[in-house]
Amino acid sequence: MAEMVEKLRNIAFVAHGGAGKTSLAEIMLYKAGVTTRIGRVEEGNTAMDFEPEELKRQSSISTSFHQLAWNKHTVTLIDTPGDQNFFTDTVMCMQAADGAVIVVDAVDGIRVQTEQAWEYTGEMNIPCAVFINKLDKERSDFSKAFQNVSEFFEDPKPIKIQIPIGAENNFKGIVDLITMKAYNFDADGKMTTGEIPADMKDDVEAEREAMIENIAEADDDLVERYLEGEELSEDDIKSALRKGVIARIFVPVLCGSATGNIGIDLLMNFIVNSMPSPQDLPAKKGIHPDKKEEIERSPDINAPFSAFVFKTIADPYAGQLSILKVVSGKLGSDGTFYNSNKGTKERFNQLLTLTGKEQKPASGAVPGSIVAVAKLKETATGDTLCDDGNKIQFKCIDPLPTLISFAASAKTKGDEDKIYSSLNKLLEEDPGLKLERNSQTKEILLSGRGQVHIEVVVEKLKRKFNVEVALNIPKVPYKETIKKKVRVQGRHKKQTGGHGQFGDCWIQMEPLPRGAGFQFVDAIVGGSIPKTYIPAVEKGVIEASEKGVLAGFPCVDFKVTVDDGSYHAVDSSEMAFKIAGSLAYRKAVEQAKPVLLEPIMNITVVTPDEYMGDIMGDMNGRRGRVIGMDSEGKKQVIKAQGPLAEFQTYAPDLRSMTGGRGLYSMEFSHYDEVPAQLAEKIIEEVNKEKES
Repeated sequence: MAEMVEKLRNIAFVAHGGAGKTSLAEIMLYKAGVTTRIGRVEEGNTAMDFEPEELKRQSSISTSFHQLAWNKHTVTLIDTPGDQNFFTDTVMCMQAADGAVIVVDAVDGIRVQTEQAWEYTGEMNIPCAVFINKLDKERSDFSKAFQNVSEFFEDPKPIKIQIPIGAENNFKGIVDLITMKAYNFDADGKMTTGEIPADMKDDVEAEREAMIENIAEADDDLVERYLEGEELSEDDIKSALRKGVIARIFVPVLCGSATGNIGIDLLMNFIVNSMPSPQDLPAKKGIHPDKKEEIERSPDINAPFSAFVFKTIADPYAGQLSILKVVSGKLGSDGTFYNSNKGTKERFNQLLTLTGKEQKPASGAVPGSIVAVAKLKETATGDTLCDDGNKIQFKCIDPLPTLISFAASAKTKGDEDKIYSSLNKLLEEDPGLKLERNSQTKEILLSGRGQVHIEVVVEKLKRKFNVEVALNIPKVPYKETIKKKVRVQGRHKKQTGGHGQFGDCWIQMEPLPRGAGFQFVDAIVGGSIPKTYIPAVEKGVIEASEKGVLAGFPCVDFKVTVDDGSYHAVDSSEMAFKIAGSLAYRKAVEQAKPVLLEPIMNITVVTPDEYMGDIMGDMNGRRGRVIGMDSEGKKQVIKAQGPLAEFQTYAPDLRSMTGGRGLYSMEFSHYDEVPAQLAEKIIEEVNKEKES
């Protein structure tokens, strides 16, 4: 069984959309005999992209998994989305990988999501290789692509271990700098070994020399022998290569074409020979959920069982599917485990292996196994599962922050509650989404990574739960306040047959500092209003303040002191004093210089240096105020504050300003006064809307 662990490879394909990750997975499944035909993205018949929303867009929106056997090893392919809209799923699923292949388009080079995926491999300490793809395409250029890789990926250092034979439509083979052989491929991808072309020999010698110098760094003994002029054997080089990949000393660069079926066998050989098995990686750290002390679990089959859930699939028919990676110990085909995040035991009846859109029963799981279980009651993405007697809790990566919000409303009357419950089910599947009800605007707010992300969620709602949703820009939750201290009377007198109504109060109203809320002071002396009626005055003020006098927004940050009044022994009542309180409030606000307040957000923008000028100019145009700047590696960090009204659609604007390389996050800071000329416009629009 320990040998089984050593033969496992969990490999994530990561890159910007369109680099060819799914095509690469498809050709590998075909080569390994898992599929009988090569799935093509443009034909909508791939094993890895199968959701209707993926077929429509011809790109991955959710990570998919498949297994293949190659040279007596089991390789799990983790095909991740390359679109920033779905990048939370990419990052969450990268946690399950023991190695990553970064796919680079030989025509377009490195684009923004490739850059971000690379940064996450560093954060998670994942050993990597680069595969320069599409070398058979027009305008493809291996040297240029490698130079691009070297500029972006400085640490660990990229090193060539293969170079192409021919270019564009004449790309037919690869020279392997380790074996010093040329591999040629026919139209069906069949590989034959041949001699290195004569016109490439000098070039190949120089590249091999550079490669050996780099690889030798992984092994001190090897460096010494190399410096003494000793000829290194192929086995020496392969052993040092594997060591260097696992220790992240360097990143080997391979090449080929997924759709042209060139170089795929060599990539698969490299994955099983040089990428890590779960056993090659260090123990995973966690904490004891009760004692809060740090503990760790080694990828040992005899250690206590532990695993973490890194993805959930919500199916309206099959129920919830939890996908987990086993860290230590083993699992049988059914049984129980303990969820250390929820403090509860969970039972499962079947263990499943993921094969594209299907799941197959699994007889068991060992460290490194990626398996799924259905219908767990309490378990969610990010939870740790373990032995009840050997508790541990692993820290999973947090979902990426949401960048854009929409107000979701039902197209069909009466579907409002259905929207909320159905969206909550999709939230289990997609931690990159956020759902909340805004108590002030009464809207259901759906937040995600971008407009396409939200549109896909709406499509899934219709397909999976038969709920149709309309999306709108959310209303800004404005508030109102006052700027002047006033004293007014609120008097309510109504005479009808029998008992009348009488309530009379004098109040002082004054502004409070921003964020102080509402204060009420009882300053009645001499019983001019009986104590029993004072709470009614307060209630009247509170209820009336829920709709301000300017545009009906809640009024905040003011103090009311009731200091005088009168009552009638028969006609006074709590209701009469509540009405008197609300009348006093309205009169006071009108005299106390009411103003409109808007939510101000803290905004953090991370951007490459060259876009700073554009971002700062745009920030000023949005009434933003820069409060600090810092650098983070090669990037600049701008900290600013700006009104929510101006930044609700910032995500697509920042993307076009920075070619997708700028990132931002935003959180609420405080409320501040709206400039007078803008306030007039807002009040006019709101009142017009009410009339219509």
